[in-house]
Amino acid sequence: MDAAPLVALASSVARDAGELLRRHFGSGALASDVKSTPTDPVTEADRAAERLIRERLLAARPDDAILGEEGGDVGGTSAVRWVVDPLDGTVNFLFGIPQWAVSIAAEVGGETVAGVVFDPMRDELWTADSDARCNGEPIRASTRTDLATALVATGFGYDSEIRRAQAAVIGELLPRVRDVRRLGSAALDLAWTAAGRYDAYFERGLNPWDVAAGALLCRRVGLDVRDLAPAPPAPAGVLVAPARLADVLAPLVT
Repeated sequence: MDAAPLVALASSVARDAGELLRRHFGSGALASDVKSTPTDPVTEADRAAERLIRERLLAARPDDAILGEEGGDVGGTSAVRWVVDPLDGTVNFLFGIPQWAVSIAAEVGGETVAGVVFDPMRDELWTADSDARCNGEPIRASTRTDLATALVATGFGYDSEIRRAQAAVIGELLPRVRDVRRLGSAALDLAWTAAGRYDAYFERGLNPWDVAAGALLCRRVGLDVRDLAPAPPAPAGVLVAPARLADVLAPLVT
């Protein structure tokens, strides 16, 4: 299947959802609830954005399936399934920090073939099908191999015991790298890694909608996208980096 029409549709829908969210951003009137823990919020803006995305996708392609963070998994009769995170970076959104995004990916037969990450605050539209681009321009990833000069991004879980374990990993890693960044949106972390703004990224406890689009961006620019096995109490995760850098990083974050 030609993925270009899927990217075009996802781009249009992500822009509309992003504009809806941007209008709510900083309003100070965002009703919120919690999901897995008290530190894992969901807002009415999340739900409104996902409703918009589902309605727009199904209006254009009524036979497709959709998996969304807020609305669950809805089956379809075509080979296409959309994987949607309407607002990746909800905590940032709630606190007025402009580091959040809309993420939409399309799978065909279980393989991700199209991905879009839209950053409304910077007007950056990251797209992937046969290649990877930002606002239509090709992007290139880091080729760094030296761990000591690598800028590494990560994220933390919501459970306190998992955070304790993750803090220990960061304590071991930090003296070995240039620096570590934790900005709070997995979708943007992956997009920025694909574009070389970070040399590497790893995180545990992610869901399919967190990584589907961003991981495709990283694959299309030639980065290694590796699964991290569970390291109790921390769940499974993902590591993204140039292959030689990933070889060095992997033992430090497992």
